[in-house]
Amino acid sequence: MERYVAFDIGDKRIGVAISDPFNTYALPSQTYFRKGFKEDVAALARIAREKGATVIVCGLPVNFDGTEAVQTEKTRRFIDELVKVCAVPVVCEDERFTTRMAHETLISEGMRREKRKNFVDALAAANILDGFLAKLKNKE
Repeated sequence: MERYVAFDIGDKRIGVAISDPFNTYALPSQTYFRKGFKEDVAALARIAREKGATVIVCGLPVNFDGTEAVQTEKTRRFIDELVKVCAVPVVCEDERFTTRMAHETLISEGMRREKRKNFVDALAAANILDGFLAKLKNKE
């Protein structure tokens, strides 16, 4: 059975989410605070291994109209390095609006701004993974 791990890759933090055992929905897992490019790549590979990932899903930031942005290229460079050190497939998933949705969810739950930064990226990763899992389900 497949096990999916998703990453929302940002400049300062990387959100991590995992699929439930039946790949029905995504669960926010943790927020990784970035330390340095090579160290971050190694850490994400380790996290994916520890979570038992058979596939890694990385959010790919694009502009509202679907065109690529500066952040898209930075993220692609990171993903390219991740592919080199991981033994499992790495796929990209459109991450438009996932962070906004995460912020809105946390605000609606009354979470203060200071605490949100510790949770928003993991929740955004879960939103990315939920979108990916929905596409898989629609293909079936």
